Amino acid sequence: MMQRLLLAAMAAVAPWFPWGAVAQEIDQSLQLRAGQALFAQHCATCHGADATGAGPMAPSLLVQPKDLTELAARNADVFPVARVVHRIDGRDPLVSHGSAMPVYGNFFEGDDTALKLDTGQPIMTSRSIADLVVFLKAIQGSS
Repeated sequence: MMQRLLLAAMAAVAPWFPWGAVAQEIDQSLQLRAGQALFAQHCATCHGADATGAGPMAPSLLVQPKDLTELAARNADVFPVARVVHRIDGRDPLVSHGSAMPVYGNFFEGDDTALKLDTGQPIMTSRSIADLVVFLKAIQGSS
């Protein structure tokens, strides 16, 4: 009886409840956690666990890793989605990495997904890179 009442109540509010927003928030949370795990596994060695550029490999690099918590601050407080995607996928390689980043080869390739630029224009990338971007956006200004 109680289950029927609960289902009836849910059905009654369903047309007015923002299910899409809830689903989007859940997806964003999952992406954030996935991006954080990818960062810890593949990026923290150079960029540091806190993403400030002080990873254990940083002293051995000729060009020191950037503080990734300041990407937006160094770009007029706008997170540079396209630049970050292109740096990670190798379309905008960095000499300091010695090769296209990441040095893990094709690890970040995979199923295509779309991120949106601030202008609303979609940019196609892999799900792993999209997850990393969500994580990097979340840590801006946290240093």
